[in-house]
Amino acid sequence: MRIEFDRDTCIGMFNCVAEWERFVEDIDAGKATLVGSDEANPDLYVREVPGGEEFEAKMAARVCPVDAITVYDGDDQVIP
Repeated sequence: MRIEFDRDTCIGMFNCVAEWERFVEDIDAGKATLVGSDEANPDLYVREVPGGEEFEAKMAARVCPVDAITVYDGDDQVIP
């Protein structure tokens, strides 16, 4: 399972931070940061979801008010 985070779309509500510890607040930028991710494209960050953290990753995606977070299981989009 992997997660993709579009940081450009993020509006800094930080709901994801409350749901999954892999997201942290970047107060200076007014956006969240996906810890341990790689920048796949400008402002698109990707990382594998560690085993046992699938639920938290899905919840972080579900609570994002602007759908900046997408979860995939293989090639299939799971969330949103």
